[in-house]
Amino acid sequence: MNKRSTLGGGTLLALAVLFIGLTVLFNYALRGWRLDLTQNRLYTTAPGTDRVLASIKEPINLYFFFSEKAAAGIPDLNTYGVRVREFLQELVARSNGKLHLHVIDPQPFSEEEDRASELGVHGVPIGGAGAQFYFGLAGTNSTDGRGAIEFFDPKKEQFLEYDVVKLIYELANPKKPVVAWLSTLPMTGGFDPRSGQMREPWMVYSDAQQLFDLRPLEQNATRIDPEVNVLVLVHPKQLSPATQFAIDQYALRGGHILVFVDPLAEADPSGAEAGNPMAAMGADKSSHLAELLNAWGVKFNPDEVVADRAHALSVTLRQGEQPVEHLGILGLDKDSFTASDVITAGLSTVNVATTGYLEPLAGAQACQPLKGRQSCFEPLLQSSKDAEPLPVARFRMLFDPATLLDGFKPTGRRYVIGARVTGNVHTAFPAGPPAGVTLPAGQSALKQSAKPLNLVVFADTDMLADFMWVREQNFFGQRMAQAWASNGDLVENALDNLAGSADLISVRGRATFQRPFDRVERLRRAADERLHAKEQELEAQLRDTESKLSSLQSKKDSGSALILTPEQEQEIEHFQTEKLRIRKELRAVRAGLNENIERLGTTLKILNIVVVPLVFAAVALLLWLWRRERRRSAPAGGAVAAAQGHP
Repeated sequence: MNKRSTLGGGTLLALAVLFIGLTVLFNYALRGWRLDLTQNRLYTTAPGTDRVLASIKEPINLYFFFSEKAAAGIPDLNTYGVRVREFLQELVARSNGKLHLHVIDPQPFSEEEDRASELGVHGVPIGGAGAQFYFGLAGTNSTDGRGAIEFFDPKKEQFLEYDVVKLIYELANPKKPVVAWLSTLPMTGGFDPRSGQMREPWMVYSDAQQLFDLRPLEQNATRIDPEVNVLVLVHPKQLSPATQFAIDQYALRGGHILVFVDPLAEADPSGAEAGNPMAAMGADKSSHLAELLNAWGVKFNPDEVVADRAHALSVTLRQGEQPVEHLGILGLDKDSFTASDVITAGLSTVNVATTGYLEPLAGAQACQPLKGRQSCFEPLLQSSKDAEPLPVARFRMLFDPATLLDGFKPTGRRYVIGARVTGNVHTAFPAGPPAGVTLPAGQSALKQSAKPLNLVVFADTDMLADFMWVREQNFFGQRMAQAWASNGDLVENALDNLAGSADLISVRGRATFQRPFDRVERLRRAADERLHAKEQELEAQLRDTESKLSSLQSKKDSGSALILTPEQEQEIEHFQTEKLRIRKELRAVRAGLNENIERLGTTLKILNIVVVPLVFAAVALLLWLWRRERRRSAPAGGAVAAAQGHP
């Protein structure tokens, strides 16, 4: 008996040692292994993220500033802070030692606070003692390059992966992206022959000069430098075949292109040289780039303008006149933007004027392979359903915007004003280079994509003009601008996104960490629909009863000013009883609104507290009984075998 007890204790000790050993072994042998069981794959990085991490050549230091102690009293920020930290740790684990994470909880008036400000992470004041709450990320590379996310806004949680990977990509590639800019509109400033004065550059152009290595591209260019990260084409009209061929080959090499075409560009100077205002108004001010857009899977009709009654802005054509709605000048709001795309997410208002619309050649609105192609068409900006395309001729010499309502019949369809196109495409020059174009020795023209194309195209150029989104003031000789719409942010987001690698562009928004109680909300809505009518009926009865009761109590017996008749007293008592009954029934109805929700909560508690432990206990008991029965049957089998082998 003692021997069996000693053996059992030794076995338990051996199992404990084995368990500890296996835990230590697996901790090292399985380091980096992850199993993401979340529904929205929150902890699974995008393939583009993995490729960006694999491309890092020099070490990068990340400094996560998070006021953890202060966040303890703010549950939402505390939960999101844990989410951000775990995501950063996941990136570090996948970086092959190239990322080094430092988690810092800056204390008030400490060196950590100074370090955060120095690196570009700014605190948000909380409380009344001047304390700052820090929740940002800074990074440095081996060449003293710096970058920062000032504050992790929980409202932008779906773009957490994109924002962090973008910061890492910029630190790994510190050189300013090269942007080639071709425009037939007077965006660059200079002398204006019509006014005889110098004109300022457009604000979007000035902003791009500060953020990127901006290189103007001539209208007759025959070559696009391979080091160009983004090609911008604004109102590309009357481009020579040689220039279009250069753009075509750049696209097939996997180019990143931002295009603005227009059925009627208000800033187009065509016809102004004649000095006749009527000639200028009637001139062709459209651009379409039809051959190239068709090759990229995009259809654009320069003969139609989108009229949208739901988004029409009020304009004043002449001083002293009343503002009138202009169906061709639109203020697009959040319902018009694709919230899941980093280019349009977070924008408030984008103004467009006499805009056209875009369509995929296959006619599908979703990102599906287009007919005969492998590219995808994804809307970024859309009109409302209260819209109709009108002939561009109605806008060329428009004196009264109210006339646009004449015969206006909405189609009930949303028209795409801006879109993203990605994927492999074919050349717009299947017969080879156009006449006059000679390729360098040993180089042949591409017929299809060597790398996927990344294209963002808008059917309006007026959205870039200052008067559509910015107010300018002269402050002691300095040009001061105040944005009243998000047009500039839209262009900056598009350039910023396209300036990254194809891997970075492929990192899109994803689901948020917060999980709403969808089933509870469905139960609440169903209860509201089921019981709301009964609640209204009872409330109406209650109001009617109270009205009758008040009426009876106000009546007085003709023979006495203070005493009611027995019949009146009986009626009053009846109505008071009825009032109590209705109130009780009404309370029961309102309590019933949460009945199913409470029942669901009770069910979940029973499952988690009782059923699941009982299931595990039953499984463990069955396993123990099976093993015990197996041990009992083993000696009997052995004895039979021995008896058969040794007669």
